[in-house]
Amino acid sequence: MDFCNLEELAERLKRFGNKTANVLRDLLAEPGTGISNIPDGALSAKRRLEVLFDEGTFTETGVFVRRCSSEIDSDVRSEFESVITGWGAVNGKLVYAFSQDVSRVHGAVTEAHAKKICDLYKLALENGAPVVGIFDSYGAYLKEGIRALAGYGRIMKTVSQASGVIPQIAIAPGYAAGASGVIAGMFDILISTESGSVSVNPSSVVSDRDMTIDGIAAIEVKSDGEALAAARSILKYLPSNNSEGTPDELSKDITGRSVDFSVYSSSKDARDLIAAISDEGTFLEFFSAYSPEVTTGIVSLGGVAAGIIATNKSVEVGTLTACGARKASRMVSLLDSFNLPIITLIDSHGFSMTVDSERAPFISEFAKLAHSYASATAPMITLVVGEAYGTIFTVMGSKSIGADVVYALDTAAIAPMNAATAVAFLENDKIEGNVTREDLESKWTETVASPIEAASSGEIDDIISAEESRAKLVSAVYMLSQKSARPASRKHFNMPL
Repeated sequence: MDFCNLEELAERLKRFGNKTANVLRDLLAEPGTGISNIPDGALSAKRRLEVLFDEGTFTETGVFVRRCSSEIDSDVRSEFESVITGWGAVNGKLVYAFSQDVSRVHGAVTEAHAKKICDLYKLALENGAPVVGIFDSYGAYLKEGIRALAGYGRIMKTVSQASGVIPQIAIAPGYAAGASGVIAGMFDILISTESGSVSVNPSSVVSDRDMTIDGIAAIEVKSDGEALAAARSILKYLPSNNSEGTPDELSKDITGRSVDFSVYSSSKDARDLIAAISDEGTFLEFFSAYSPEVTTGIVSLGGVAAGIIATNKSVEVGTLTACGARKASRMVSLLDSFNLPIITLIDSHGFSMTVDSERAPFISEFAKLAHSYASATAPMITLVVGEAYGTIFTVMGSKSIGADVVYALDTAAIAPMNAATAVAFLENDKIEGNVTREDLESKWTETVASPIEAASSGEIDDIISAEESRAKLVSAVYMLSQKSARPASRKHFNMPL
């Protein structure tokens, strides 16, 4: 095919409408046309949208939009803008999406490019539906100068206004640097592929970067297809907007079935704990490689979508670091934005107690975590699975900070300090004769650290067995399904006559 002839054909065929334009766009992206910059194994911008949406549901917007000519760029070619926008259905629900097209001027962002995205967001906000953004651009269209930079600013403002109103999922199968990287980072969840790159600086400065270890990408997969499948899975668990209500009927797993924690008792891996309580043992994990002493993600619990924040005792006995606190607070904020139940599972020795930890932004990150839990109005349910020593019990979903329901296993230990530290600090002088350190530590565990002590103060609602933990959590989720931060209004009191 001759590229020039196809461009000329594009001008002539505009009058035939959307279907012809879509076919032509695919032709222009085909290898051998002279304009394809799509890497081997990747999908075209249009094909990415077709894979994202339910078959046959994608409808494109702004099909023939293109940048304006200028003195320095007077030879504007009759090609489509370097982003495809539109709507369709994902799992049967309305979703809006844009896909940057690297095959057109390297996906460069222009004023018109930004306008297409902002117009799409206007529709999404007015109709209360999620947006998926697929990033694949080498940067701004330099010949437009400040107009391209202003376009970035308008996208940033639009994304910010949508934050917490509608879910926003970013997919980075290609390059997103500078302002594009900032915009992708503003989305609720970022999915990257092995070939993707999201950064503020050029790729030459940040080469060989693992975005999952750095806490940038919530999920990293190998291919475009896997990234799009991950986005579809996430959208299944999220409501369309912040007032729709929590998705339910996600599973038909038996709500009251008994669970077995024996695998977790051996591994101490939070994933084994979550698998035991979730529907069909399924868990969609976020930020798995970032600060692994905390495990976060989304599950179905009794058919209801819920978020999980769990300390992971298999990593440094679950002691929480500054990065771990940041990871947990980010998850709480996401869940609370869309009123998804917040399930917190605690089994930890407490905060990391090292000089390096204190030199990190320790206090500020834990302050953020405390703010996240204290300000959350979504249903909050906490289960103390094992040890909960010190401030970590207070910060991570205690009743005093705002949890609706708090359970503890009958084998849990809750106290300001673990037994060894408490005895060394308080009762060293009692170690003599027949009284050993082990005796004092055992007594501390059985009395002060006993879940009965915590329950007697009202800070634990019930002490339960491991086998009934799933049933209790599901029951609490159902009970809190109509929770509202606003008190019920009334016309007047009912006067006794």
